Amino acid sequence: MNQLGMGQAVNQALREEMMRDSGVFIAGEGIGVGIMESPMLPTFGLLKDFGPERVKDTPVSEAAIAGLAVGAAAAGLRPVVEILFSPFFTLASDMIVNHAAKLRYLSGGKSTFPLVVRIKNASGHGAGCQHSHNLEAWAAHCPGLKVVMPSTPADAKGLLKSAIRDDNPVIFIENMALYFQPGPVPDEEYLTPIGKAEIKRQGKDVTVVAWSNMVGLALRAADQFSQEGVEVEIVDVRTLAPLDKETILASVRKTGRLVVIHEANRTGGFAGEISAIVMEEALASLKAPLRRVTGPDIPVPASPPLESFYIPNEENLISAIREII
Repeated sequence: MNQLGMGQAVNQALREEMMRDSGVFIAGEGIGVGIMESPMLPTFGLLKDFGPERVKDTPVSEAAIAGLAVGAAAAGLRPVVEILFSPFFTLASDMIVNHAAKLRYLSGGKSTFPLVVRIKNASGHGAGCQHSHNLEAWAAHCPGLKVVMPSTPADAKGLLKSAIRDDNPVIFIENMALYFQPGPVPDEEYLTPIGKAEIKRQGKDVTVVAWSNMVGLALRAADQFSQEGVEVEIVDVRTLAPLDKETILASVRKTGRLVVIHEANRTGGFAGEISAIVMEEALASLKAPLRRVTGPDIPVPASPPLESFYIPNEENLISAIREII
């Protein structure tokens, strides 16, 4: 095991897949220039090692980047393109939603369209609402797109390698704060399956479902409850689409209580989908009403105190758990 940040783990995955398959290339705004020359960031050193034919700096046009990916995938390559911030997905969504997500379906499954769109989530950095809006529920709503949101460096590496090898378009969302939080990453070759959740902590009293940076927050809250004799089970979904509902339902049937936490705002957030699944398929197991812990229905503020208010914290989660136990 090596201790790596998520950015370093993503870098390893990109490097290994580019070495394994000459059809893999990366493209995006500034991925080969100085702003990315930190060893903690995902594309560090790749331009030097693979050259400008496979590490493509693009114009500042998310629509063009997405169009490049769709065309390259249709031509038989495996592009991995980068959208700098989550809200910029809206600028690329025509090509991704109306073309990438539908082309394999329209071919009757005869064609493959392997592409990965890496997107950075940036709440908590004072970047303002145009750079910080979390749109994973938008992407998961689109049939034909797989949506991946890892919480650990090891999962980021294994899931990205699986995404690059997948024959369908994958939206791979990375939380920038996790780039600098080290975690163990296996030395040997491995793949993490898309569509399989993981129990990050076993418990018997309440289930907390989370993804991305909210998993670490949930684990810290669970540590506090364990001192009181309350055991919280943490389910890291890892991929929103396809969603491993079996693991979620099995946990809820065991504990009888559910809290879903995510950083995105509440209305239309993916917590609502998970809540609906549990109500439809495990209502009889619930001992108390479920709870959602989310961001409020406002644009993400740039002011640090207001942004801190926006992002769910341990106190919010602990309060929700106490309500139902």
